[in-house]
Amino acid sequence: MVKQQQAKFFNRNILSGILFGLGLVAFLDEAIFHQILHWHKFYDRSTTSIGLLSDGLFHVFSWFATVGGLFLVADLRRRDAFLYPLWQGSVLLGSGTFNLYDGIVQHKIMRIHQIRYVENIIVYDVIWNLVAVTFMLLGISLILRARRMIEA
Repeated sequence: MVKQQQAKFFNRNILSGILFGLGLVAFLDEAIFHQILHWHKFYDRSTTSIGLLSDGLFHVFSWFATVGGLFLVADLRRRDAFLYPLWQGSVLLGSGTFNLYDGIVQHKIMRIHQIRYVENIIVYDVIWNLVAVTFMLLGISLILRARRMIEA
């Protein structure tokens, strides 16, 4: 019966992990790079007040995603359908997806901010995006392993 529940709620496990991963990494990004290191604001192309407002909105998004993911976890646990290895993989996938989106879309395409304002930004970009892809690949491998466990 447990495996049937886990199979039935497979996608919800993934969604909860992705939401939590997005929220967690967004929170860490905002806390570390925006507040502690002062490398950038979420939106750097305006005044300091607008930058702080954008950081606040970004922080709200990160908490809603994190809490939403945890509410789904609570529901899955109540239904005896929570599969921790699947969730771990989904957290990594969500984390990496957020970082890759941030590194490519926000940093390079939209140019709303850079990781850090230095001369040799390419080093930061490469490291940022490689870490993101690594998280995504690890997450996908854990998700596939969990799928095989359920199907076995």
